[in-house]
Amino acid sequence: NIPTGAGDSINLNAVYTDGMSRENFQVLFPQQFVMFSGSGIGAYQSIGFAGIADGVYGAGGSIETVKTWGVRGGYTHNWSPNWASAIYGGYASLSYGSTGKTLICANFATIAVAGSTCNPDFNFGVVGINTVWTPVKNLAFTADLSWSRLDQKYSGTIAIPATGMAAWAKPAAVYELKDQNSLTLMLRAQRTF
Repeated sequence: NIPTGAGDSINLNAVYTDGMSRENFQVLFPQQFVMFSGSGIGAYQSIGFAGIADGVYGAGGSIETVKTWGVRGGYTHNWSPNWASAIYGGYASLSYGSTGKTLICANFATIAVAGSTCNPDFNFGVVGINTVWTPVKNLAFTADLSWSRLDQKYSGTIAIPATGMAAWAKPAAVYELKDQNSLTLMLRAQRTF
């Protein structure tokens, strides 16, 4: 028990990986993802994207590992036997080596508009708060509010053909490469048997 109350807890975690990115980003994080928002430069929309890999397979059969580091933490306070609240956050960074960047950027060049820069490295952060109400044993209702930020390192604009956007139901257009933010509210009812 910590001085703030019975059952309260503080959790902290730090990790560094070299070739084991999933140990940092965990299995719940998507292997690759795209986030969209508005654009202030006349592009159709802005886009931020990131891909998580353990390594990049290069010419001659060599694999260049991807390096990551991250920190996570949380604090849970029990207001009563039926109510608890938590605040949590995390930050992670992923860096490709020079060979990996060269191979990834060769594909990027096919959609890049003049003046754009390619760098597949990225950082991702999240901060959140939740409250859990447990009216009876094994039944919990949770409200969770979180803010996340994708700090991607690409810049400029890209012209994506229709085949490249079909998975996200977006049109072929020019997109601004930009960091993205997300605010999420999750409501959950959980019954444990």
